[in-house]
Amino acid sequence: MEKAAVLKRDLLADAVALTFVLVVPALSHLTAIPFYLIDPMRIAALGVLLATRDWKNSLALALVLPVFSMLVSGHPVFPKCLLISVELGSNVLLLAWFSRILGRLWPSRPGIITGIAAFVSIFASKGLYYLLKLAVISAGWLQMDLISTALWVQLLVAVAISAIFALVADRLVRSASQVR
Repeated sequence: MEKAAVLKRDLLADAVALTFVLVVPALSHLTAIPFYLIDPMRIAALGVLLATRDWKNSLALALVLPVFSMLVSGHPVFPKCLLISVELGSNVLLLAWFSRILGRLWPSRPGIITGIAAFVSIFASKGLYYLLKLAVISAGWLQMDLISTALWVQLLVAVAISAIFALVADRLVRSASQVR
């Protein structure tokens, strides 16, 4: 794909991700349904990675999304914004890394590999987030509970995101192989 087409694709994916992150809190406020529980920033950052396969763009987006949300809506607060940026950035990097490693071990099953890599990367980045959040709370820079969204909800969302990634990755590979 030529550079201009790649740039257009990435800009479109980024615009969709930013719009998604902007719209979800508004929908939550309008409907009183806690759509934020579906982890829209993670879906946006990882979705762009899956759609474009450009981990550098997805990493930049992962680092910017919390700042964008904070500037537009006032949420999350600055210390939590930094924590979420680290969490999402590490999630993108770990997903790319785990996908590469698992892809070498089991190259014939791209969907399963992507699903497992997505789940492990989400779990690992959440572990880092909670470790850093504990440090920030202990230092007195943030006054809130360590865990604000029930762990079972987070697990359910992680499983759902991973399953979607597995299905999409498998379909992308199948459609690419049919074109050849």
